[in-house]
This record gives sequence, structure tokens and C-alpha cells, in this order.
Amino acid sequence: MANVNRVFLAGNLTRDPQVRFLANEKAVAEFGLAINRKFKGADGSLKEETTFVDIEVWGRTAELCSQYLTKGRGCFIEGRLKLDTWEDKKDGSKRSKLRVVADNVQFLDGGKGRGEGAPASDGADVEGDAPAAPARPSRPASPAPAASDDEPPF
Repeated sequence: MANVNRVFLAGNLTRDPQVRFLANEKAVAEFGLAINRKFKGADGSLKEETTFVDIEVWGRTAELCSQYLTKGRGCFIEGRLKLDTWEDKKDGSKRSKLRVVADNVQFLDGGKGRGEGAPASDGADVEGDAPAAPARPSRPASPAPAASDDEPPF
């Protein structure tokens, strides 16, 4: 049987990303994501539920998320589920937490990041540890053909 562990989420940050650097100088950022769902209940009334998910991002993506994402910003996450388990120090009970390790983060709404002059990152795609792609140069608009009395306008 094939195994698939892939998650796609779109929501808003519940807190600013907290970035830390490991001994090998690799960055890791953590933040929360709120995903809202609206639906009609059995009685026909409109209901809303919110799911809160912890997100973990590594490498250059973590640094960019820390720089440009803030609480309330929208983003799209593509990643995998990871289950952390540990023993509670106080009472020795087993604890666990399910989180998403993001491979790809896409900034959904514009706005300034934490840095001055941060670019609006509508649709900016940040994937893995790859450097950000340079912006595409825009093409100049073609000049409109001059109208002539001899030729039809189409």
C-alpha cells in the first residue's frame, strides 16, 4: 500500500513567526494558522468553526516567513504532518502534538513585512530552501496601430 502524507492549508496567522537558529546555523520558524470553515447546521443556520494548526518551517523559507509574515496575514501552506511525542516532566504522562512541517509557503495578501520597504508579496511563492526567483521584467505595451482612412478599423 502506498503512503501519502501531504497537507494543503490556507488561513491566517494567529501569531508572528518565531525564528531560531540551530547550532548548524539552519533556521527554523514556528507560527500558528487559523483555518475557518462556514457551513449550514442541521437546523439550517449558518455556523462557523475554526481549526488552529501549528506550522514549522525550515531553512531560507523560515527566514522569509519571519521577515514578511505577521499575525493576521493570509498564507497557503503545502507540507506534511508530523507527530511529536514526549513525556511530561511534571507527572511523567505521555504527551503528543500534531503539527505541519511546511515545504512551500505562499503569501496570499499584500502588506508590508517587518522590514522597511518590504515588497508586497501577493502570490509570492516561497519553496523549500531554494533562493527566491528574480522578478520577471514586464514587457512594454505594443503601440496601437495608427488609424488610416483607407483601412477598416479592425
